[in-house]
Amino acid sequence: MTRALYLDDSYLRECDAQVVSVTDGKFVVLDQTVFYPKGGGQPCDTGKIVRGDEEFRVVYVGTFSEETSHEVDHAGLKSGDKVHCVLDWERRYKLMRSHTAAHLFASLLCDGTGALVTGNQLEEDKIRFDFSLAEFDRNILAQYINKTNGILRKGASVKWYELPKEEALKIPGVIKMAKALPPDRPLLRIVDIEGLDRQADGGTHINDLKEVGQIRLLKAENKGKDNRRVYFSVEG
Repeated sequence: MTRALYLDDSYLRECDAQVVSVTDGKFVVLDQTVFYPKGGGQPCDTGKIVRGDEEFRVVYVGTFSEETSHEVDHAGLKSGDKVHCVLDWERRYKLMRSHTAAHLFASLLCDGTGALVTGNQLEEDKIRFDFSLAEFDRNILAQYINKTNGILRKGASVKWYELPKEEALKIPGVIKMAKALPPDRPLLRIVDIEGLDRQADGGTHINDLKEVGQIRLLKAENKGKDNRRVYFSVEG
């Protein structure tokens, strides 16, 4: 199984690796990687895999049969190759800031209203959340955007650790997604915004809320009975 270096250090921008296998010339499995595979509402990383003087653009990363597969833009890599992986760091860092901001906003809204998250998606330019709110009120959503920004200005440390599943599930609100089941594994990875929120999560995050900057409400929509959608972006 590919070692996921991004879980140990979200700020790691590059790494050496060895090609384990190549399928159809362009789907590459490495022994270790800094590239985050698409999942949990977070897009995959992009960047390049370098072998000597040749560069292979990484256009998609996904998990298949518990292996991380890197889709490159052209064939040429082969099993056993020694390579160097380089992230598109600007893109990754924006997603890290957005992901942490999303955790905080969702936590404040869920705790304050009793809503659950029914859908979410991070993108480079915006974040989308669906909530099970009984009433559609744009002012309520704007209120929680403002509350989130107040906390972001003050800052707070963000860290992660693993807990036995049974212990983790005792944390109130550790799983905020409606109808979501905890992963079928003995340990759960917890992302902890100090004093504010603890959620089970496998994504990449910043180390302090001050790195986010501010968020801006873009749009709020009524998506039917008890389902409200909000779009916001990270500024700066």
